[in-house]
Amino acid sequence: MKNWTRVAIAALMTSVAAPAIAEECIAPANPGGGWDFTCRQIGRIMTELGIVPNLVQVTNLAGAGGGVAFTQVVSSRNEDPDVFVAASSATTTRLAQNAFAGATADQVRWVGTIGGDPGVIVVAKDSPFQNLGDLVEAVKADPSKVAFAGGSAVGGFDHLKVLMMLDKAGFDEARKVKYIGLDGGADAITQTVGGFAQAMTGDLSEITGFIKSGDVRPIAVLSEERISGFEDVPTAKEQGVDIVAMNWRGIYVPKGISDERYDEWVETLRKVGASDEWQQVMSENGLASYDVFGAEFEQFVADNIAQIQEVSKEIGLLK
Repeated sequence: MKNWTRVAIAALMTSVAAPAIAEECIAPANPGGGWDFTCRQIGRIMTELGIVPNLVQVTNLAGAGGGVAFTQVVSSRNEDPDVFVAASSATTTRLAQNAFAGATADQVRWVGTIGGDPGVIVVAKDSPFQNLGDLVEAVKADPSKVAFAGGSAVGGFDHLKVLMMLDKAGFDEARKVKYIGLDGGADAITQTVGGFAQAMTGDLSEITGFIKSGDVRPIAVLSEERISGFEDVPTAKEQGVDIVAMNWRGIYVPKGISDERYDEWVETLRKVGASDEWQQVMSENGLASYDVFGAEFEQFVADNIAQIQEVSKEIGLLK
């Protein structure tokens, strides 16, 4: 057989054997964070369930707190049917506060969320506050005497959780609420244990060790239902404050894809969320079930952004 014939046959076989273009998940941060975790776990399970034939490619695209990835999808991948992007409460918080240079949530399509890190409010072990009602009443009586610590800056999600909780409890003077923004949950715990703050808010996963060691005492979890492993901690809703604040984990896709492809993404995420593999991931990483999909999730995002904008205006972060 002549050499050119061999080359031609080899080229043909290579083209036939080449795998189809793989789905791609963009993690809007460096490896190791929450968005990277979301991409890698959802992508792995999509492959294990046979939803996609190939491994899902994960692309880390850090910058501007998710803004670089959002802008790239909107501007240059608006019709790409095979790309999806990890998102969380931080995504909608930044969109609400116009941190993405004028970008808006309706420039993409929101697929759903399949889990979340429940917000929690804790106090020092010897605190006089025995429940959420005690804490709320103390704020209403004199907000200058009750400081909240949190692991995010002023206007971040930890701060907003406090303000939204108090608003639901009937205290709407957001500017009077004392909040100490710190670099992570551990620092916020230290402030609370040391008496510099009367309460601390954060995500349950980052506080679990401090709860189990007895350094702090949880008085409310901001979820729909009590959390497995923390069954003795009542929800805020049980205590008369209708607030759910989950650092949800979900995805969005480009706006320009077809309705049929969008529906396929919704169904894919629904299958991943219902799988035993995802249940194990949640159990191992302190996440709680939080399933919202499709049109319901798009409405959830719109409502969430409107609420954050309202609170942000009250505290002067937005005009």
